[in-house]
Amino acid sequence: MGIIAFLVLFPFVVALALLLIRNDRGRGVLVTAGSIVIAAASIYAAASFFSGGAAYFDVNEAYEPLSELIGYAMMAIEIALAVVIFVLGVRHRQPLACVLAAAQTPLMVWFELSEGEGIEIASALYIDQLSIIMALIIGIIGTLICVYALGYMKDFQRHSHGEPDRRPWFFFLLFLFLAAMYGIVFSNDLVWMFFFWEITTLCSFFLIGFTRTEEAVRNSFRALVMNLLGGLGFVGAIIYLGKNFGMLELGTILEFASQPEYKGYFTIPLALLAFAGITKAAQMPFNSWLLGAMVAPTPTSALLHSSTMVKAGVFLILKLSPAIGGTWTGTMTTLVGGITFLMASFAAVSQSNAKRVLAYSTVANLGLIVACAGTGLEGAVWAATMLIIFHAVTKSLLFLCVGTAEHNIGSRDIEDMDGLFGRMPRLAAFMITGISAMYLAPFGMLLSKWAALESLILASNPLIVLLVIFGSSVTLFYWGKWLGKMAAIVGGQENIQGRVHVEEWASLGALVALVAAACLSFPTLSNRVVVPYIMDAFAASGSGDVLEKTLSNDNMVIMSVMVAIIILLPLLFYGRTNRKIVPIYLSGAGLDDGRSYTGSMQKKTEFKLRNWYMETYFAERRMNAIGVVATCAVLAFILAMVLGGVIAS
Repeated sequence: MGIIAFLVLFPFVVALALLLIRNDRGRGVLVTAGSIVIAAASIYAAASFFSGGAAYFDVNEAYEPLSELIGYAMMAIEIALAVVIFVLGVRHRQPLACVLAAAQTPLMVWFELSEGEGIEIASALYIDQLSIIMALIIGIIGTLICVYALGYMKDFQRHSHGEPDRRPWFFFLLFLFLAAMYGIVFSNDLVWMFFFWEITTLCSFFLIGFTRTEEAVRNSFRALVMNLLGGLGFVGAIIYLGKNFGMLELGTILEFASQPEYKGYFTIPLALLAFAGITKAAQMPFNSWLLGAMVAPTPTSALLHSSTMVKAGVFLILKLSPAIGGTWTGTMTTLVGGITFLMASFAAVSQSNAKRVLAYSTVANLGLIVACAGTGLEGAVWAATMLIIFHAVTKSLLFLCVGTAEHNIGSRDIEDMDGLFGRMPRLAAFMITGISAMYLAPFGMLLSKWAALESLILASNPLIVLLVIFGSSVTLFYWGKWLGKMAAIVGGQENIQGRVHVEEWASLGALVALVAAACLSFPTLSNRVVVPYIMDAFAASGSGDVLEKTLSNDNMVIMSVMVAIIILLPLLFYGRTNRKIVPIYLSGAGLDDGRSYTGSMQKKTEFKLRNWYMETYFAERRMNAIGVVATCAVLAFILAMVLGGVIAS
């Protein structure tokens, strides 16, 4: 248990230290050293519990003098955070944030001081294979983002036009975020999980509003309100479980709720927990908060979209999957995820802003993960877990690449990335790697989507199958357009990649290596980590061999071999080709700049390469409106069915 406590507490200690350090050198040393320690501790925790099943830890027995004090400290922090939210809500005229804070925290405090006092928690902490996966994502990808932020925030501060240096606050929030995420994935006590859940909500609020512009403040409160709404659902589930069953341990709840004879008794609390996961995972109709996060500095976007905030939502829903499969809650989750996947994919087609493309792609992929989890099928959960891994690695790489490109070319618009291969060849190569890994064979993301589709077909729900088929197909449009821009080579471009900070290159290079490593180790990840977790999670409700419901091991090995060949071929021929640069014929004599030619009447004409964004068909506002209306209808209908069933019984 010591390593788990260390992973929760150490990032918090680093965060406090970073709040005090004001110079770049000291900050750089502490962030780098702290990141290395956190990553190493995550790997050590994974190695220590890799081969075993779920392990549960009794905090009361291990830290008996402190256990009660920990509970009261958490309660005091919850009250303090509620006061902060209320004051900020009043200051910025956000009444809904004030109302939710005033409703949520008093309810939780009342429960903890009344019913909660008499509920014994045998194991407040635990670790299993899914926790290990999440810990590695947080500890490796999350810390790489923190290291990247060292160089990025230097440029950010340089462009801040004399604003006070608030980087200590920024890095404090980043590491506090990591600590809270560890708390979520290791908490077996739902009260503890809720505490860390709300810490991530507050961190995201402050990170999104970091620039303090009017737009940033507005978007930060939107994120706060939507996540507080999910938090209220979380509180409702805790109170219901505590008062009616005297249960607050996630493992015990899932053990009972996964058994067919007990599923009906847990309908309401599981629906409330799934609702909390849906809001945190930015599913429609709550996706606007994640899109609004794009106003924040790039490390914030990467952290929220890849390794932390949204992964907390899908993590909770995946944990619930064995219990909600075949129920109204599972149907709600699957439909909301499927609709979100389709409509967010459509909306991404019409975007030329690279960050918004990545944002909609994130919302869409989270929708697919949520849809798979809602089915409660072993194969679908396998696919969802693999999607979490590959999405975290690949999407963080792309977000950071876009941030570096924006700082150096002055734009995040895809149409302004003409000739990026000439100006920043290494960055362009990294972006091509990330884009290819998102939608091309033989990379793990595409194969995981294929397995997801195959599993959803077994769910015998034609509507979900159609949503996933069309949603997957449309990804070709927005990734293909972007990839074409990256692969185009335009002459007459100055190489400017020397401006990029070494911390940025180090993080980006490590993420590229992680993309390759994840694809090469696909069979090992599946057989040694994901499959054992699913067999354990579905022990009470499973109906067969997990491997038979996923991709065959032979196909996974073939995929890994193909990835290895793709990596080796460029290395074998590197430096052995003779380049011959010839003038480009552009309907006239090409000029020296490589982007224009002399046309008729000796007129200089510049050529442009522009994509078609199909705004007429896939307008962002229209796609969001359809998705929001459809998911609201699903939520309202399922809620009516759940309440009707409970009242009838």
